[in-house]
Amino acid sequence: MKYQRLASTLVAAGITLAAVGFTGRYVLRRMPAISQKMSEAVKNIPKLDSQTLANSKYYKGGFEPKMTRREASLILGVSPTANKAKVKEQFKKVMAVNHPDRGGSPYIAAKINEAKDLLEK
Repeated sequence: MKYQRLASTLVAAGITLAAVGFTGRYVLRRMPAISQKMSEAVKNIPKLDSQTLANSKYYKGGFEPKMTRREASLILGVSPTANKAKVKEQFKKVMAVNHPDRGGSPYIAAKINEAKDLLEK
């Protein structure tokens, strides 16, 4: 009984090892075709140029040394001429996501507060 289990375990291990070997051999033989397809796919990826990045909906760049109305409106996602109610509503939404108590950055939270204060003036 003991030898039967040992034998069946060895047979299962042998079959598994053979399957791994055959799979590895298959992958190695197919590798040139796969690498050729990958290089063709990489060539067909559209290139990102400055014009594409300029038309992006995301603002690129860091914070300005002194916050402007434009920067404040970009932070809160409102127009620079938005009324106080809209600024307050957007502030609550943006701060809820970026609050330090919920894992947000204290620096970003400070910038959001600064943006709200600037736009409410």
